[in-house]
Amino acid sequence: MSEASEYISINKALWDAKTTVHKDSEFYDLPSFKAGKNTLNSIEMGLLGDVAQKSVLHLQCHFGQDTMSFSRLGAVATGIDLSSNAIELAKALSTELQLNTQFIETDVYSVPEKIVGEFDLVFSSYGTIGWLPDLNKWANVIASKLKHGGEFVFAEFHPVVWMFDYDFKFIEYSYFNVTPIIEMTEGTYAEKSAPLKNNSVSWNHPLADVLTALINAGLQITHFKEFDFSPYNCFNGMVEIEPGKFQVKGLEGKFPLVYALKATKI
Repeated sequence: MSEASEYISINKALWDAKTTVHKDSEFYDLPSFKAGKNTLNSIEMGLLGDVAQKSVLHLQCHFGQDTMSFSRLGAVATGIDLSSNAIELAKALSTELQLNTQFIETDVYSVPEKIVGEFDLVFSSYGTIGWLPDLNKWANVIASKLKHGGEFVFAEFHPVVWMFDYDFKFIEYSYFNVTPIIEMTEGTYAEKSAPLKNNSVSWNHPLADVLTALINAGLQITHFKEFDFSPYNCFNGMVEIEPGKFQVKGLEGKFPLVYALKATKI
């Protein structure tokens, strides 16, 4: 079998390894989170509104800081991720912090078989869909888990970002989803010098593919916006232009780094 066809097991191993580094990194800053920090950013908070008493399904939640932030805001939150290490850590943190946040180990496409019921809100953010080959399948999963009138809130790195080489010196990858991107990665965005070396399989998804997939799944796009900054210092050569807003040095304001949208199940 090709690496692309084995992407789930390859990427599961990748994220299992990343979790061992991320949990102790300054990037994820677990001490501040344990002390009560809300890890949801202003971009997504501006779309979410009041989530108290709402049921929330968080796709690709990593080790669950955002999911547990939903719980702290009064939501009934469930997070899913394919990494067993991440889900194990998320469950331990939820217990330690006495939060009633549920976590389930599963890949996105298996959610309809693994998760019972429908939700008021489905949420996904930052560096998620690049690990999925088929956005039509992704959008149908979202639609299947939303109640009628329920909302999908999504914040993601802009596909233009993924066209560049890692140092933003030249265009290396296609904007379009023409072929899987199969690489050996070193380190991790949360700690670039970490002694990690793992295979990865990913895909770039142009904006048209994202929007069309959601529309075809029966969702109505009610909000869409692009941003010229990242809320995370997660790429090489970034500078902080304002507190919590990062751009690529030498290319400040030249291209979008993030987009966000809200869609309603009609």
